[in-house]
Amino acid sequence: MKPVSEKQVSPRRVILLVDVDYFFAQCEEARNPSLRNKPVVVCVYSGRNGESGVVSTANYEARKHGVKSGISISLAKKRLMNVDAVFLPVDHEYYNRVSDEVMSILKKHADIFEQAGVDEAYLDVSKRVKGDFDRAVELAKKMKEEVKRSMGLTCSIGIGPNKLVAKIAADFQKPDGLTVVKPEEVQGFLSPLPVNRLIGVGVKTQGLMESLGIKTIGDLASYDVRKLIELFGEKLGVYFHNASRGIDNQPVKERGEASSISRISTLREDTRNLEAILKKTSELCDEIHAELLRRGLRAKQVGIIVITKDMAVHNRSKTLEQPTSDPEAIKKNVRGLFEKFLREPGLEARRVGVRVSGFVKEEGQKQLRAFIPS
Repeated sequence: MKPVSEKQVSPRRVILLVDVDYFFAQCEEARNPSLRNKPVVVCVYSGRNGESGVVSTANYEARKHGVKSGISISLAKKRLMNVDAVFLPVDHEYYNRVSDEVMSILKKHADIFEQAGVDEAYLDVSKRVKGDFDRAVELAKKMKEEVKRSMGLTCSIGIGPNKLVAKIAADFQKPDGLTVVKPEEVQGFLSPLPVNRLIGVGVKTQGLMESLGIKTIGDLASYDVRKLIELFGEKLGVYFHNASRGIDNQPVKERGEASSISRISTLREDTRNLEAILKKTSELCDEIHAELLRRGLRAKQVGIIVITKDMAVHNRSKTLEQPTSDPEAIKKNVRGLFEKFLREPGLEARRVGVRVSGFVKEEGQKQLRAFIPS
């Protein structure tokens, strides 16, 4: 990887990053409008008690009180103690279904479409708008209106000459934002931003950079690339050098089906009891079965995930003779894998999960979505 000259980047590329705002919490608001204007906190409960677990997503009303992703549920409840707040468990099946609908709306507006997560996607619209950023703004407004009208959701969109700039632009104005950065505006847009707005600059890296006097992306852009390579290695040093100048030649890429489906949950207590573990994994198998049906898939591999009390992660898997979506077949193989796992002395499970992979498409069978009322 080498430093790239700005002249090497085609100004005709027009890339959008669409990010659905506070996705899980906004999905909950969409299906229950009475939640709007209240603090809504979507939680990953551990199941051990009503306050054990972490916050997955909070809406902006909750964020005003200092509630954000990753903090404990108990801390979130303290910060919202005197507020009419709503705490909800994650509902992945529902969120994935909403995500699929949103992505289908976005995809039809793209020359090339790349889903980057359950709530965001990159769209290359260069041909569609003939390299015209003003036309891209009109297209983005149309997409925002369509997602709002069809799904009741707002999204923030960044428009730039590449994926890196589009991503930073999408985060610039939230919620319901639209930010366009034309090629000639890239350096002026990036330079004053704090250096941690670049992907790859975490807390430790930011601390090191600030000790070198690098506080903004502009500071990083003017820093000697040879010194960056000495500090971070060639690959990362060159990346920081190029990214700080808004240079990113990564293409928007179509992606195929996910390579695996997994579900994981925390047990009420650390245990080696097989039946207690299987009671929990049976629920996970049912969720995976529903997802396989929805996608019209069968799986050739079944695996288990075990996180033990020392937080070590253990994986076991088995390849089946015939691919299946039958929940009983999945549960049978999960039982066998846990029986083998528990033969190892001294291991107690804290969290358990099930994973299936090696997918093949179902033949002549309608997907579950066809049976869900719109």
